[in-house]
Amino acid sequence: MCGIVGIVGKPEAEKVILTGLERLEYRGYDSAGLFVADGTSDHLVKAQGRIKNLEDKVTPKVTGTIGIGHTRWATHGRPSEANAHPHTSESGRLVLVHNGVIENFDTLQHTYLEGDHLKGQTDTEIAVHLIESLMNRQKLDTLTAFKKALKLIQGSYAFALVDKKDPETIYVAKNKSPLLIGLGDGFNVICSDALAMLDQTHHFVEIEDGELVTVTADQIHIEDQKGNLVYRESYEAQLDLTDIEKGTYPYYMLKEIDEQPTVMRRLIQEYRNPDGSIAIDEKLLEKITQSDRIYIIACGTSNHAGWAAKHLFEKLTKIPVEIHLSSEFGYNMPLLSQHPFFIYLSQSGETADSRQVLVRTNQLGYPALTITNVAGSTLSREADYTLLLHAGPEIAVASTKAYTSQIAVMAILAEAVGLAKQQLAAADFAIFQELSIVATAMESLISEKAALSQLTEDYLGTTRNAFYIGRGNDYYVSMEAALKLKEISYIQAEGFAAGELKHGTIALIEEGTPVIGIITDATTGSHTRGNLQEVTSRGAKTLVIASEDLAKVGDQILLPVVHPLLTSLLAVVPTQLLAYFATLQRGYDVDKPRNLAKSVTVE
Repeated sequence: MCGIVGIVGKPEAEKVILTGLERLEYRGYDSAGLFVADGTSDHLVKAQGRIKNLEDKVTPKVTGTIGIGHTRWATHGRPSEANAHPHTSESGRLVLVHNGVIENFDTLQHTYLEGDHLKGQTDTEIAVHLIESLMNRQKLDTLTAFKKALKLIQGSYAFALVDKKDPETIYVAKNKSPLLIGLGDGFNVICSDALAMLDQTHHFVEIEDGELVTVTADQIHIEDQKGNLVYRESYEAQLDLTDIEKGTYPYYMLKEIDEQPTVMRRLIQEYRNPDGSIAIDEKLLEKITQSDRIYIIACGTSNHAGWAAKHLFEKLTKIPVEIHLSSEFGYNMPLLSQHPFFIYLSQSGETADSRQVLVRTNQLGYPALTITNVAGSTLSREADYTLLLHAGPEIAVASTKAYTSQIAVMAILAEAVGLAKQQLAAADFAIFQELSIVATAMESLISEKAALSQLTEDYLGTTRNAFYIGRGNDYYVSMEAALKLKEISYIQAEGFAAGELKHGTIALIEEGTPVIGIITDATTGSHTRGNLQEVTSRGAKTLVIASEDLAKVGDQILLPVVHPLLTSLLAVVPTQLLAYFATLQRGYDVDKPRNLAKSVTVE
């Protein structure tokens, strides 16, 4: 969702900005733009659609030593060139890019901007007009007016502001939306994601909510809401440009599906001590063992990963686990137990819905763990503890390896907690050995791409809708499988508990409707097969994904046998590939589905 890049103090700033914007394409966007200046001339260029459209409009005359750029995911105002960022003030003197949502934009417009001419319908344009209005009304300099505007603005934001009369400074502020300062040699950069600027620097400074930063070529000046100077050490981003390249793959999603066995093995290396024990902070284990209930807070795919790990965690730790959607929990918090422990699952660590819950549970004094793929992310910094997914950058909008790594990390944590509580003997569940088996089984499934492509064409080639069904963990995988299919192929897909079909859902079954059944549980497998017979008798076209030890003649996709608590890690892989091939066969962009964003940084 919305990306920001900027640079000050380097020739050909436009090239740096365009490259940075390209690296942020994975976040999802519908338009893009940039502003550059060099002290004698300035240029504002915007385009609807892909970054390529913007590149085509950037002529050799569009150059500068300072610049800001933006990819927009529409919130206020439809996708259009007029609504694309950067936005300018009434006179055109100020130029602003913004991630987030300004909640009181309407009040600000009616209170301060009567008579101003707005070119689009965005809250961002109102913000930049507001800053100039304060400058003019109160005879303020840019920085002071910016500070006053920030006190009036309510909502989430990451701002980057340039004054054309001072083309050597970028003013930056943030609240709830991610933004970093990158340190260069004779120049400095800003970005909403370190990936955007890895070709310029690996050294970044985090910005906290409420802080305002003045960025020039040779220094950064950070101050808090009270005007106090803040000094903060930089950190080195442990990323390599090769991590974000597709290599020989046509799409990032396929690359990331193929990387899942490697991720499983990397997790074994990262979380295993030399003596074979689990390398997790003892203070974290102590906090969890003292809790009487675990609350997993997440959105989308991460929420599905929480469901997939629920039974596993309860089985190994004997602690009840509840799974909640972040967007619901924050505003409708249920009655909590006496000693709750919160786990936040987020690939990016910047999910706004989850962060608003974390802020509240922090205020209530409850301990929290973030499980994320991004070290130093907001959810990681603000929680008491962090466990990393070690999955490497996930670029495709549709999450694959982050989902399986979340389940795997939860499994590692669950065994560690179970051992710490003495609810589990070391011989009962050897997680590292089991993950090694899972990795090999994943490789076996991934090698069956040709067969899965043909099955996709046979079962999903022309359909408008499809259903996944299962029981227990197979139901939870069905939810994730349906999400993958719908979000990139645009097939209307739903995942249902198989036993609920007869309570209403079976009314949707028509002649030829694809129904995909997942069967990995010996206790419920026969029941799911019965449900598949029910839909078959009503005309459904059924496809079965089953563990080899539970397979029947005619089952189309067989899963190698893994530990019963870890079947979710394996069962989801063919569903990821079914979604991939369905999208490919329909001619859609696998990595960049319409209307979606990778990192959802607004509520």
